Amino acid sequence: MDGNTFLEFVYSFNDSMESNDVKLVYKGEITHQVTKAFTSLTETNMMVDEEPNSVQKKVFHVIVEFLQNISKHADHLPEEAEKEEGSGVFLLCRNDSNYIITTGNVLQKSKEPVISEILDRINVLDKDGLKELYKQQIKEGKLSDKGGAGLGFIDIAKKTGNPLNYKFIPIADDYSFFMISSTISRTQNFE
Repeated sequence: MDGNTFLEFVYSFNDSMESNDVKLVYKGEITHQVTKAFTSLTETNMMVDEEPNSVQKKVFHVIVEFLQNISKHADHLPEEAEKEEGSGVFLLCRNDSNYIITTGNVLQKSKEPVISEILDRINVLDKDGLKELYKQQIKEGKLSDKGGAGLGFIDIAKKTGNPLNYKFIPIADDYSFFMISSTISRTQNFE
């Protein structure tokens, strides 16, 4: 890509980010330090915007849960097998009424049915149903080899009061790109 083409790409990318209310975007390895940096940047921006404390807590919670999910559970394509940390993308968007946090990472296709099942179950439950599912998963939930039982996803849905939007996009024979998004109201106090 020549210099002018790249600059046009950067301008187009900036324009697209502004039109979609993107406040923060990242692609790379997700480490504890990256998570701390994102929460710190978000805290500064939300303080400037005078966001209510309850909204700030929900946004931080979703950021941390989603990034921990990538760090612990993201898979790597075979050519990236030497990586230790999970890698993925992270977007934080904000409009007049909501924050939207979206992450994406590589995932083995064999894991899709289990993830779909838990997310579909979460998305049809009300607040009381989510509390019961959370308790049930703690008592009898199947833990993955990396310790997950879907508790983070359940907790996000409980705290935000909104369904989790997700999608799997095939990227290789045995791999998909898993994207998940959570919406946090800037005005509604759910929990």
